[in-house]
Amino acid sequence: MKYPINKHLDDRLDKLPASIAKQLSQIDQLKGQWVGGARLSPQLLGRLKRSVLVTSTGASTRIEGSKLSDAEIEKLIRGLSTQKLVDRDSQEVTGYYELLQLIFDDYSNIKFSENMILELHARLLKYSDKDVRHRGAYKTLENDVQMKDATGKVISVLFQTTPAYLTPKQTGELIEWTQAAFKDDRHHPLLIVANFIIEFLKIHPFLDGNGRLSRTLTNLLLLQTGFAYMPYVSLEKLIEDNKSEYYVALRASQTTFGTRKETVEPWITYFLSVCKQQAEQAIALLSGENLERTLSPNQLLVWQYIQSVDEATIRDTALATDVARPTVRQAFDRLLELKLIERFGLGRSTRYRKL
Repeated sequence: MKYPINKHLDDRLDKLPASIAKQLSQIDQLKGQWVGGARLSPQLLGRLKRSVLVTSTGASTRIEGSKLSDAEIEKLIRGLSTQKLVDRDSQEVTGYYELLQLIFDDYSNIKFSENMILELHARLLKYSDKDVRHRGAYKTLENDVQMKDATGKVISVLFQTTPAYLTPKQTGELIEWTQAAFKDDRHHPLLIVANFIIEFLKIHPFLDGNGRLSRTLTNLLLLQTGFAYMPYVSLEKLIEDNKSEYYVALRASQTTFGTRKETVEPWITYFLSVCKQQAEQAIALLSGENLERTLSPNQLLVWQYIQSVDEATIRDTALATDVARPTVRQAFDRLLELKLIERFGLGRSTRYRKL
């Protein structure tokens, strides 16, 4: 079924250059090499998933201003049953972690719909005291994307989002277009997901949590369209590492919306570049040329973690990967031997980073 009111969402994808098709082909080839991690042990996959949950939670919330490190998030999650979430960062981190865990564990049973998005938003903000009144509800006030100075004074409006009174209508139409596009099979699933995400962020349907929710929805939609390696390589970390490029690509496309020169090419190009990086890292987990046969499961898990951070200590790595400290120390020695990482500092200040 077609939705003429959103015909422009199809039209903008029809106008993409040939370079996009090349990116899609490269990702499809990598995706085809992933067979559900069949050659990796269930134990390793479970540990990778736990590690990615922490890494993705940290990255996605830091993009929005959180200050918690991955090690601090690991401590927070481990101690949830014994502590109260009193500050904003810990509340937002816990909501993101639990929502992403739900998606990783139960994505096949989650039906993509308007009610689902409202429910996921409520879950995302479940622990956030300041968001009690608008959890799972569309915005009732305008929330244009603004630039502010150090005092919080608005300097300029970077991007005008959809007015509050039009938000339910436009969000519903976007969801209908996305459902129809997946059934129609006219566009590649990655293009549909990317188109949905940028339009979702253009609408900015909620007073808070739009960026974080967009990234959990990306994980959900990609899992539902066959990208089974999502729980084992953090998409959010790749975005955090390229945060400036992320915002530049978004703005470069969003500022053309509503004009005669509307284009999503900058955003699609960026989105696919991140998806390709994720696919390459997933295949590296399987490939004999990329250490699968060289490293033990625990060593491979430590290597995966150190690739996701700027630097690591034995203590932080043990917490993030659930690998015992002596084993982590042995893994670092092996990675040093293979010249994959370097060591700097002495004693308790010793740190490691990938070369």
